[in-house]
Amino acid sequence: MAEVSITVVDDGPYLVTGPVALTGPEAAGRPPGHRTVALCRCGRSADKPFCDGSHARPRATRPSRSAAP
Repeated sequence: MAEVSITVVDDGPYLVTGPVALTGPEAAGRPPGHRTVALCRCGRSADKPFCDGSHARPRATRPSRSAAP
């Protein structure tokens, strides 16, 4: 049996490598046979559960509450 490994990328996705089968509605339309799948762990991907690179984009920041008007 082939091995499956999961690598946690610093400030990035989970990389699942090996013969994995994705199931469920989110996997519909994904071609089978991918040896590496990147799964989102930041929660910002528009393609959940897959990573779309959103973790690399800067987040919007709010003005400081202590800033005087």
